[in-house]
Amino acid sequence: MNFSSIDWLIFALYLLIMIGLGIFLSFKSKSKTSQDYFLAGKSLPWWAIGASLIASNISAEQFIGMSGSGFKIGMAVASYEFMAAISLVLIAWFMLPIFLKEGIYTLPQFVEKRYNKEVKTGLAVMWLFLFVFINITLVLYLGALTMGVALGTSLGLGILILVVYSASFSIFGGLRTVVLTDIVQVVVLIAGGLLTTYLAVDAFSNGAGFFKGFGQLMTEAQDKFNLILFKGELLYQNDAGEVVDAWLDLPGLSVLLGGMWIANIYYWGTNQYIIQRALGAKNINEARKGVVLAAFLKILLPLIVVVPGIVAFAVSADVAKGDEVYAWVLNTYIPVGLKGICFAAVIAAVGSSISSIVNSVSTIFTIDIYQSYINKEAGNEKLLKVGKISAGLALLLGAVTAVVIPSPDQAFQSIQEFTGHFSPGILVVFLFGLFWNKSSAKAAISVILFSLPLSFFLSFFFSPEALPFMNRMVVVFMVLSLMMIVISLINNGKLKDPKALDLEDDLFKTSSSFKLGALLIMGILTAIYTMWW
Repeated sequence: MNFSSIDWLIFALYLLIMIGLGIFLSFKSKSKTSQDYFLAGKSLPWWAIGASLIASNISAEQFIGMSGSGFKIGMAVASYEFMAAISLVLIAWFMLPIFLKEGIYTLPQFVEKRYNKEVKTGLAVMWLFLFVFINITLVLYLGALTMGVALGTSLGLGILILVVYSASFSIFGGLRTVVLTDIVQVVVLIAGGLLTTYLAVDAFSNGAGFFKGFGQLMTEAQDKFNLILFKGELLYQNDAGEVVDAWLDLPGLSVLLGGMWIANIYYWGTNQYIIQRALGAKNINEARKGVVLAAFLKILLPLIVVVPGIVAFAVSADVAKGDEVYAWVLNTYIPVGLKGICFAAVIAAVGSSISSIVNSVSTIFTIDIYQSYINKEAGNEKLLKVGKISAGLALLLGAVTAVVIPSPDQAFQSIQEFTGHFSPGILVVFLFGLFWNKSSAKAAISVILFSLPLSFFLSFFFSPEALPFMNRMVVVFMVLSLMMIVISLINNGKLKDPKALDLEDDLFKTSSSFKLGALLIMGILTAIYTMWW
């Protein structure tokens, strides 16, 4: 990338300011209790929750991975963002009040309260593996890959820079520091992302303006603006040069009626590093308002992370692989003097996501593994020390793994497919535990143990053409749900499970502002799907 002196100065200043801010906030926070460190003392306001949710969610896999998918598949990949907005509303309405009522630090803690310690430990270990070796690893890898394309740095050096950057505000200050730095970073990443999209679309129209350029883009790349893809409708060439049917990634109506629901409700409702922000809220109303803010921002995200990829497709960008598209857009369309700002947006996304995941790994390991099995009598000082050490180790393990992993084709889709092996079973355990009072611990353990073998069995014996991964998630979810029902009825018969939740009628009451926000979100999404059906 042709970085001018001013670009280098802006980018370097951003890194130094954020590192300095992270260190300052870490020392200022002076967490005295585990609640201070892991849940920000339950003091987070709605605007901080909403900003931090998006900062935690948007990462290299969105900027880089979804731009690559936009280049190859088009706007259809934005269904992950649009359906997430609806999922967030449902989670805020029905799941959050239960989690907050239970007063938990971690989701495995909830599982222990509802089922037993064995179920909790199984899920805790599964999440630790996913967070360290999938989430942290791939975010570091993709961030370093983009730094390499943009700045000419090696993969190892890029990972080192990102580790140092993220560590400055993810290890010592706890959730409050992570959230406060997220607020700054979400402003940078949204502003920088919108600027990149505006300049790319404006350049595509030869300076005629964004709106004319966007209309021209929809005309010249019409096939890339279909939100629902059917078999054989859109073919693309993967990084290996093979022609692939985009239906395999996003199989028709499954994005509205099938596996997309499983992916989104799992991610937003049962994912520690996402839900932890809401667990740190002042109260349920603040948590719900924060989640609705995040839902509105999710609707905006495709404009930032998908449209640049479609522009690159429309001009036949010369890129070797999809995940180089966003760096190509920055290099091609962003003028000297603005590249530093736009590239800082990518690094902001990487840093905020890594810090959030690291903090949640630390929380789960400290509360659900260390305190449960290693030192049950540990006081606040010891828990804080273990939390910081485990955060550092998680970052180190992810960095080492990122250096040696093979390069995935369409990283965003690869992450979704791999996570799809885990998500149906975890979601079954949570949904039945929350809303069916006969669900038993033995049934939950059976679901967890059978989940991965069933998913891998289906993926081995059925080709993607016969059973796309999104449809496979639906099959696995249905089989595991049936297993949960049958085993629970064998265990409990017609009786309520001894550890079932008592849900009061007024627990799911919502404010007028929440209802208005939910209606606006549904209206906007209905209009979008009607336009790009």
